[in-house]
Amino acid sequence: MKPEKRSGTAKLPLRRGGPAARIAVIPGDGIGKEVVPEAVKVLRAALKRPIEFVEFDWGADKYLRDGVSLPPGAVQMLREEFDAILFGALGDPRVPSNQHAADILFGLRFKLDLYVNARPVELLHDRLTPLRDRTEKHIRLMVIRENTEGLYVGVGGFFKKGTPDEVAVQEDVNTRKGVERIIRYAFDYARQNGLKRVCMSDKSNAMTFAHDLWQRVFKEVRQEYPGIDSRHLYIDTLAMELVRDPSQFDVIVTCNLFGDIISDLGAQLAGGLGLAPSGNIHPGSTSLFEPVHGSAPNIAGKGIANPLGAVLTSAMMLEFLGWNHEAAALREAVRASLRQNKFTTDLGGEMKTAELGDWLARFVKQRAQN
Repeated sequence: MKPEKRSGTAKLPLRRGGPAARIAVIPGDGIGKEVVPEAVKVLRAALKRPIEFVEFDWGADKYLRDGVSLPPGAVQMLREEFDAILFGALGDPRVPSNQHAADILFGLRFKLDLYVNARPVELLHDRLTPLRDRTEKHIRLMVIRENTEGLYVGVGGFFKKGTPDEVAVQEDVNTRKGVERIIRYAFDYARQNGLKRVCMSDKSNAMTFAHDLWQRVFKEVRQEYPGIDSRHLYIDTLAMELVRDPSQFDVIVTCNLFGDIISDLGAQLAGGLGLAPSGNIHPGSTSLFEPVHGSAPNIAGKGIANPLGAVLTSAMMLEFLGWNHEAAALREAVRASLRQNKFTTDLGGEMKTAELGDWLARFVKQRAQN
């Protein structure tokens, strides 16, 4: 089946749209400390507007040194003093529990009420997808994941832990407010970007209480968007269909756990996690943008981490700020690097992290001068 023509790169909701911005930079752990500086380098080269980057050393080093993960007052400061947060990655084998990661990342998501996790799935070069006979025109969609509820809220506990009779309980929390606002965001996103299809995915045939709520809310909200084709798929069916024919999807909206899984599946179809950006968003408020590849401690410090995901994440952040021209420049730089075989070893190239960052910065600077 021939795929229908798609619109251009989708835009995220505008934050403030002013001429200047203040960005909090949290490189975190592992390769986050390598790729985030390269993204900032490229941002500085692309931007002619006043922008201030303020770096915070929150991560495993600070946690191990000072016993501090997310400092007191940090959330209020970020909300009141910054337009956006550029985030690297968290996770360090020296902290087996990853308590600092949970405190910082989950703390910011929940306390800033970043209820939207936006994960673009876009193939930037045909050779990157593992799917046969699929091209850039076939793989371009957005996964909208509910980001503050579900199984990730940490409600549950152990009974008789460490014994043969141990019981572990993990509660799935879904509120009418939370479900409705994420479904409505997905439809609004589709409408604002000229997209025609929204798919809601759940497992209501097995999770008969939590996802019955998703079913009822979806049926109500979809009636307010008659120009958008809306459908429902169970999550296992969605996973199969996404591999079989990704061109049938424009916007997918789902719960926290399923969105976490299906967005990584989509990322692999588009070339892997090294190219995967994300935004943790509360429309109109300070939001957080992070590449999703994780801290990758096995390659940290080797200078081979792929900075393209961090640069694409920065483009999402610029769109959020209303700076679409500069965002397009960053995306074009990434596309050019893939066309010209300028990439790191994970994609089959030979460039080091900093070398690729330098190349991207030169590209966007030359484009800005033309």
